[in-house]
Amino acid sequence: MSINSEGMITAPETSSSISLPTPSKTSKRVAYYYDQDVGNYTYYLGHPMKPHRIRMAHNLIVNYGLADEVEEDAPDPEGDGKRQLNDLEIFSNGNGSAPENKFFKNSLSGSRSKSMQVFRPHRATKAEMTRFHTDEYIEFLENVTPELAEEMTGGGVRCLIGEDCPAFDGLFEFCSISAGGSLGAAERLNSGAADIAINWAGGLHHAKKTEASGFCYVNDIVLGILELLRIHPRVLYIDVDVHHGDGVEEAFYTTDRVMTCSFHRFGEFFPGTGDVRDIGMKRGKNYAVNVPLRDGITDESYQSIFKPVIQHIMDWFRPGAVVLQMGADSLSGDKLGGFNLTLDGHGECTSFVKSFGVPVMMLGGGGYTTKNVARAWTNETAVMCGRTLSEDLPYNQYMEYYGPRYKLEVLANNTDDHNPTEYLDKIRTQVIDNLRNLPHAPSAQMSHVPGQPISRMIGLTKESDLKDPDDELDDRVKKYILSKNLNGTYAQNASDDEDVPMNGDSDQDDAAYSLPGRSRRQGGTGPRRRLPARIVNGKRSTGNGNGHGNDESEDEDDDPCGAKGNRKKKRSFFNKSSTGVQGIVNKKLNGIATPYGYGNSNGTTTVTIGNGGVVEFWKDSGGISRGESPMSMA
Repeated sequence: MSINSEGMITAPETSSSISLPTPSKTSKRVAYYYDQDVGNYTYYLGHPMKPHRIRMAHNLIVNYGLADEVEEDAPDPEGDGKRQLNDLEIFSNGNGSAPENKFFKNSLSGSRSKSMQVFRPHRATKAEMTRFHTDEYIEFLENVTPELAEEMTGGGVRCLIGEDCPAFDGLFEFCSISAGGSLGAAERLNSGAADIAINWAGGLHHAKKTEASGFCYVNDIVLGILELLRIHPRVLYIDVDVHHGDGVEEAFYTTDRVMTCSFHRFGEFFPGTGDVRDIGMKRGKNYAVNVPLRDGITDESYQSIFKPVIQHIMDWFRPGAVVLQMGADSLSGDKLGGFNLTLDGHGECTSFVKSFGVPVMMLGGGGYTTKNVARAWTNETAVMCGRTLSEDLPYNQYMEYYGPRYKLEVLANNTDDHNPTEYLDKIRTQVIDNLRNLPHAPSAQMSHVPGQPISRMIGLTKESDLKDPDDELDDRVKKYILSKNLNGTYAQNASDDEDVPMNGDSDQDDAAYSLPGRSRRQGGTGPRRRLPARIVNGKRSTGNGNGHGNDESEDEDDDPCGAKGNRKKKRSFFNKSSTGVQGIVNKKLNGIATPYGYGNSNGTTTVTIGNGGVVEFWKDSGGISRGESPMSMA
C-alpha cells in the first residue's frame, strides 16, 4: 500500500486497486445550522410555502450519516443522529471546566474531517434585524397577529401585501430563526472556523426593507452579506432560485462591494424583474448580473450558461466570500417553478462554486414540492462535505413521502425546452460584455473588527442575554442618580411626613430641586416650598425655603448648616453688596404681590438692589411668564 500524490491510498500490485479518501488538512470545514423549532410553523392550510420541508431535509441528512463525527472521541449521546447539536452541554463537564479532547478544540477552530459540525443558531434580535429593515417594520412583525392583521396593514396595503405573506402565529419567531441562522453562518465564516456554512432555513430573497414579499418577511441574505462585509471587501451573491432575487439586488443595487447574479425564469412570472439590461446604477453599475431564462431549461442548457458566467465573475470580481442561494423550485416537477433540472444538474451548481476554494455560505430558498426539496438539499449538503450518497434512501421519519421508488433522485420530465442555443449564446455574450466593462476588482479600506467574545463563541452567553444599549444607558443613569442621592436612602419629608424616595422619580423632588428659586427670581407670588429632607452626615436636614437646612441636632457646633458650620455660601442671582438687599418687602399693588420693591404710580414696581446696584422694573398688569409671575421689562 502507498499514498499517491493526490493523497489516495492505493495498492500498486493490482490493476484494480482500491482508493479510499483520507482526511487531510485541506479538507473543507463545514458548519451546518439547524433549529428544531423551524418546522413548527405554518403559513395557513393550503399555502405552498411549508417550513416543514426544512425538518424533512434535516431528518434525511441525519439518517444519511452526514451529521456523524468521523473522529473516535466524539460524543455519542442521544439526539438527532449520532451527533448532538453543539450547545452548552458539550462545552462543559458539569463543573464549568472545558473537556480536553479533540472534539472540543475542533468546535472552536473548525473540524477538518470529512463530516460537518452541527450548530443550533441563536435567534436574531430586533437590533440585528434592523441592520437592514426599518425599526417600524420589525416592530410591526413582532406585534402583528392574525386577528389584528387587517387593522394593522390598513386592509392589506402596508407591510403585508396580498395573500402571499399572511400574518400567522409565531411569525416573528420564525423570522428570528431564519435570520439567526444566516447571521451565525456569516459569523462562522468571518471567524475563520469554517470554509462552508449551511443554513437551509434561510434564503428568503424577496423581503424588502419595509415590506414582506413572495413568502419572505425578513431578508436574512442581506443581513448575512452585511455581516460578511465586515471582513471581506467584496462578496458575490449567486441565486439559482426559479424566481428573481429582487430583494437582494435592490439592497445592493448602488454599491460595488456586492455583486448579485441571478439565474431565473423571466417573463410573465413573479416578481417580473431581472431583465438582462438591469445592471445596477451609480457606483454599482455593472455589478448586478441577471440571466433571464425561459421555461423547460434542462441540465445541459443550464450548465452551458451557468459555468461561463460564474467563471468570468470570479475572474473579474474576485470575491472574498460567496453567498449561494439554492432555491429548489428550479427542479423538475416543482409546483410553482417551470424549469426541468434534475437532482444532478441542480447539485452541479454547488460543486462548481465549491471548486473555487472561496468561503461559501449556502442557503435555502424556494421549493414547493417538499419531497424533492429534502432530496436536493440533502444531496447538496453531501457535495459540500465531499461525500457521495447511496441512491437508496435510508429509513427516516418521513419515509412515506418518497414512495413509490424511495430513491435519492429527481428525474426530468417531458417538458419542452424553450431555451434554444442561439438565445443562450446571446444572453451569455451580453452578460460577459457587461463584465468586461468593470475597470478592476473594487477595493475597500478595511479596519480591524473585534471578534466575538470567547464566552459567546463557546456558548456560555447568548445574544438574548445582552441588553439593549438604550436600556443599558437608562440603568447607568439610574445608578448615577442613586449615587448622587446617597445610594437611594429614604428620607422623611419635613412638610407632610411622607416617605420620599431619593431616586429622582418623585414629582415633589423634581419640583423642589430641578430649578431652585426660579419663581422667586422672576417675581413669583407663590409660597416658598419646604424642600424634602436630606440625609447629611448621617443626620436629617430639612429645607426651610431659604436654601439653608435645619438640623435635628441641638448642638450648634455639630450643625453643618448652622452659623458655626463649615457650609458653602449659596450663590445669588444678583451681585449683592456688603449691606445686602435693600427694600425687600412684600407689598400688594393693584392686586399683585411684589416681593422685591415699591410700587409707582405708573403701574410699575421699582426694585433697587444694593448701593446703586441693579434696577429692575416690573409691570403689574400685562404679560405673565410660564411660572405665572410678572414679566420683567428691564
